[in-house]
Amino acid sequence: MKFKSITVHPEVVHMPITKHLPHFTTSANSPKLSDYKQGKRHLFVAPKKGRLFHICASLDTRYICCSTHVISHISNCPFECTYCFLQNYLTDTTLTVVADTKAIIQEIKEKTSLQPWRLFRIGTWELGDSLAVSPLNNLAIELVKEFTKLDNCILKLRTKGSAVEPLLDIEHKGKTVISWTVNPPEIIKREEIGTATLDKRLRAMEKAAKAGYPIGLHFDPMILFKGWEAAYLKLVKAIFTAIQPKDVIWISIGSLRFNPEMKKKIENNYPSSRITAQEMILGDDNKFRYPRPIREEMYRLLLSFLLDAGAGECFTYLCMERWNVWERVFGRCPKSIGHLDYLMAKAVHNRFPKSAPVKPQKEHYLKLTY
Repeated sequence: MKFKSITVHPEVVHMPITKHLPHFTTSANSPKLSDYKQGKRHLFVAPKKGRLFHICASLDTRYICCSTHVISHISNCPFECTYCFLQNYLTDTTLTVVADTKAIIQEIKEKTSLQPWRLFRIGTWELGDSLAVSPLNNLAIELVKEFTKLDNCILKLRTKGSAVEPLLDIEHKGKTVISWTVNPPEIIKREEIGTATLDKRLRAMEKAAKAGYPIGLHFDPMILFKGWEAAYLKLVKAIFTAIQPKDVIWISIGSLRFNPEMKKKIENNYPSSRITAQEMILGDDNKFRYPRPIREEMYRLLLSFLLDAGAGECFTYLCMERWNVWERVFGRCPKSIGHLDYLMAKAVHNRFPKSAPVKPQKEHYLKLTY
C-alpha cells in the first residue's frame, strides 16, 4: 500500500528501516490523527520510549489464557477488519512503528534472563499486524535474526497478509513462528477488508513452511453466518492441502468477542457488517460473546474437522474461555494458566526441539502467578 505521509523521528533517521522508505519527512511529532481509518494511511517511525515487552493485555485470571508475551512496537494496522478492537482502543491512530530493534531485544534479554527455565512466546501483533506493510517486514527481518540468539524465546509473527518473501532466505533456526489468522473466504471478503485472500494466505503459508518456519494457525475469531459449518470444513481441508500437520506448531480457537463500546464503533464504522446482529451475551469481563452452547458447538465441530485432517498432533487450545468450556470441548482442561503455559512449552520442545531446546520443568510453571 502507499502511505499518504511518512514521518521519521530525528532520533531514528539513521536506523536501517529508513533505507526501505521511499520518501519521508523528519519530525519529532506524529501527525496525531484521531480518525481511526485516516490514521492507517500515515506512517510514523518512532524511537523506543519506555517498556515495550509485557504479558498479553488480554490475560484474565477468570479464564484459561495462554500467557503469551508481546512487544508493543507496532500501533494500528493498514487492514480494516470490522471486528478489530483497535478502533475502540487507540487515541493516536497514526500507524506507528518503533525502529530501535536493538533496544527492544535488550529489554527482552533483561526480562527473560530472570526465568531461564521458561519458554517465552513473544508476539509483535498486539496492536497491529506483524507483516502488513514492507516497513514491518524489514523490522521483522531484524527480529528474526536476533531471536536466533535467544534460547528460551520464540518470536511470533502473526498476520492476515501474504508478504513473506523477505523472510524466506533468512537463517531463522526455527526460533520464529509465522502465524496466520484464518477464516472462510466469505468472512475475509466481508469482515477482513484489505487483507490477503485465503488463497494468498495459503500460498504464503506453504512458502513459509518450505523455508522451515513453524506455522501457527489461529481460528480466532470464529464467526457465525449461514453455512458456517460447511465453510469451516472447507477451510480446514484447504489449509491441510497447502501444508502438513507436521508443519504446525500450535492452533488456537476462539470466537468473536467485543465490549459494548466496540459494538457501537463497529456499527458506526462498518454499517454493512452484520456481525453484531447475532445473539450475544455479556460476560463478567464486559465482553459480548455468542452464548456458551453455541460457542461449544462451533469449537467441537472445528476440532472434529482438525482431527479428521490429521492435525491431532498439533497443540490446540482455546483462547479466552473458561475451564467448563475446555471440559466440554476437549474432555479435559489445564489446571491453571501456568499449567497451560507448561503444556505448550512441552509440546513445542517435543515436536520442535530447535525452537525450544530447554526441556520444560512442570514445577516451575505451576508456581507462576499473574
